[in-house]
Amino acid sequence: MIAGAFLGLSLVVTVAVEPFQLPLGAAAARMQMSLQQKNAVIGPLMRSATDCIVRAVAADPRFRSAMKPGDLNELIVASIDICVEPMRAMIDAHDRLFGEGSGEAFFMGPYLDVLPAAVTRQVRGNLP
Repeated sequence: MIAGAFLGLSLVVTVAVEPFQLPLGAAAARMQMSLQQKNAVIGPLMRSATDCIVRAVAADPRFRSAMKPGDLNELIVASIDICVEPMRAMIDAHDRLFGEGSGEAFFMGPYLDVLPAAVTRQVRGNLP
């Protein structure tokens, strides 16, 4: 009789506990990805955003091949409005991969720090 009670109790406990597994959420998935995997996801989005800026700067009628860095920065700032969708995709993905709020911090810091040099190199490299 006692063995039957334990068997019944073990079945009830198993059924009650098994469904109570938390779904694999964004935070858990983020913890399981390596930095290399995260960079592999964010890299194409960064390239897409940068390529959009490069195209917008090159298409701007104010663009000249021998521009001063400050003048080129003005064109970059003006192109942000045109490229808001790829920028938002990059920021949102960064938030998902590295934590909420990290995307804007990345955009305002490291990304914008290297963007002028990247745009200059790509725009001037594409000139005939």
